[in-house]
Amino acid sequence: MSPNQPLWTPSSARVSASNIHQFIKHINMLGQQIETYADLHRWSVEDKKQFWLEVWQFCDVIGYRGDCILGEGLPKWQTFQPSRDTIWFPQAELNYAENLLSYAFQDPGGIAVWFENERGDKQHLTWQQLCDQVSVVQQWLTQNGVGAGDVVAGYLPYMPQTLVAMLATTSLGAIWTSTSPDFGVDSVTERFGQVKPKVLFCCNGYTFGGKAFDMQKKNIELAKNLDELENTCQIEYLVGLPPADHTFSDWNAILECYQPRGIRYHRIGFNDPLFVLYSSGTTGKPKCIVHSVGGTIINHLKEHQLHCDIQPKDRVFYYTTCGWMMWNWHVSALASGATLVIYDGSPVSPDTNNLWRLAEKARVTLFGTSAKYLEAIQKQRLAPAEQFDLSALKTLCSTGSVLYPEQFDYVYQHIKPDLHLASISGGTDICGCFVLGNPISPVYRGECQAAGLGMNIAVFDEQGQPVLDERGELVCLNSFPNQPVGFWHDDGERYHHAYWDKYPNTWHHGDDVIMHSNGGVQFFGRSDATLNPGGVRIGTAEIYQQVNQLNEVVDSIAIGQQWNNDERIVLLVKLTEYAQLTPDLEDKIRQLLRQKCSPRHVPAKILAISDVPRTKSGKLVELAAKQVIHGQTVKNVGAIANPQVLDEIASLTPALAD
Repeated sequence: MSPNQPLWTPSSARVSASNIHQFIKHINMLGQQIETYADLHRWSVEDKKQFWLEVWQFCDVIGYRGDCILGEGLPKWQTFQPSRDTIWFPQAELNYAENLLSYAFQDPGGIAVWFENERGDKQHLTWQQLCDQVSVVQQWLTQNGVGAGDVVAGYLPYMPQTLVAMLATTSLGAIWTSTSPDFGVDSVTERFGQVKPKVLFCCNGYTFGGKAFDMQKKNIELAKNLDELENTCQIEYLVGLPPADHTFSDWNAILECYQPRGIRYHRIGFNDPLFVLYSSGTTGKPKCIVHSVGGTIINHLKEHQLHCDIQPKDRVFYYTTCGWMMWNWHVSALASGATLVIYDGSPVSPDTNNLWRLAEKARVTLFGTSAKYLEAIQKQRLAPAEQFDLSALKTLCSTGSVLYPEQFDYVYQHIKPDLHLASISGGTDICGCFVLGNPISPVYRGECQAAGLGMNIAVFDEQGQPVLDERGELVCLNSFPNQPVGFWHDDGERYHHAYWDKYPNTWHHGDDVIMHSNGGVQFFGRSDATLNPGGVRIGTAEIYQQVNQLNEVVDSIAIGQQWNNDERIVLLVKLTEYAQLTPDLEDKIRQLLRQKCSPRHVPAKILAISDVPRTKSGKLVELAAKQVIHGQTVKNVGAIANPQVLDEIASLTPALAD
């Protein structure tokens, strides 16, 4: 197939039925002459004020709007209280939970939440039942003194109770923050301890991969560490655990103590804080990234309705934990009238078909997952299209890491040929996407389709000049509503250093990319993990794309080692149970990289390890591995899901001395 030939092109019927097509028709009624996505994107950045005003109207944002923008400059310095050249919707007042629960008035008996876990537990909540539970928990939070500006934390799996607790919190104008229960107490304390929650939600235990984890002692220890807690509510999620000695409130008792009533929504300013998310913390104390209520609502509505074509009664699934920003992204789909399809547990337990079985039963229309999951099922030769009825599936979203061209092929050959495959990329920093899909344009192999509407992204070379069809740094040249308010209790210095130091008045995101002439964007990995042997830039994803396809290899990580006043590539591989790193396999890896990539991609050293270090959300921690082989201290091993692997990598340093 020609590299310029699309893998998928939407039918005229699909284009006509899409939200974005209707949006274009609406904009053209105002005097524009927009025909293509490129036209729409160009207008959205040239007239950003009008664009965001029209998004507010088209997506039916609930709240007082007022004017759109104060000031026209791109902010490069922010503090926890917004102080910047561009203030979005400075007069607006709205509430996040009110926007997410508004569809209950249209279809109170429809299913709002479809939940399953790996143990076989199932739960469906109608819109009315969801509102009733939110009302009850809101009353309990109010009794515990929670109000606008207070912080409520969740140390929880992704389950209906987590959603209810968050909606009850945000209905009061309070701030929600969460992590998943696989984080250790020290790591959670390091995060929650900075924002000082007034109330903590936790669970007695959970299962993953068929193994039960008792959380009760961890909950007691965490509650003691958070000295400003007014109350802790523990959810009895794992049946049969012997109770520990604690004085926590009980979720079921709370639901029985109050009568549901109309939810009272406290509207707050557009730029007031809604969520606190956390950086990975692998290079130091995690940064507490504060996201605004209005920026989150309007951006998620834009991404869901215009880019992902989510419509009322769609069934939206995303495999995520509460420690990853995709959880925040997923729950916002309620604001479009969609049903949340939720799965808690291992995606491959009790078997590798879990998620596809759920997709069939729930009639999932949007299936969201990670590129790593797609890579894993591709290697296992799963063919969901042959085993499951996926006729309802319209869109597949992939994020978390680079989606390789071969994975595009796999999706269209073995999942569904008529499918909008959207490789999306953004991050915790913006709780959204810089590049993502659009349902009215073709999908090309190995490319994210386009820049997000309203996002004036570019690629800069090392001199800070924009380039096309050349590799460089992903940047954004304009202001957008979902920029973080700032970092918690930061005077602006850390925020400025994180995003604005590298290029004047320009957001630097830290991704190594190419922007193609057709508007598509190809990713090569994080720029801070870029290899540079002999002065030639190499993205680590280029190596993983080839090596991870080998039957003998489960996973890999490439590191740049300083060597003789240069840099050489060290490749660490996790092998399958029955494979060994023989000279023949090493030669096979080197020949593959030389043939498929270039001689510069060939590693000087290849070593086997038992696992590959990753964060709790599954991202490779190449920088931490690089620090280890250079004898440096990794500042926050608590952020790493399998920190013991770093000790294993450190033990390999004698083998890297020649």
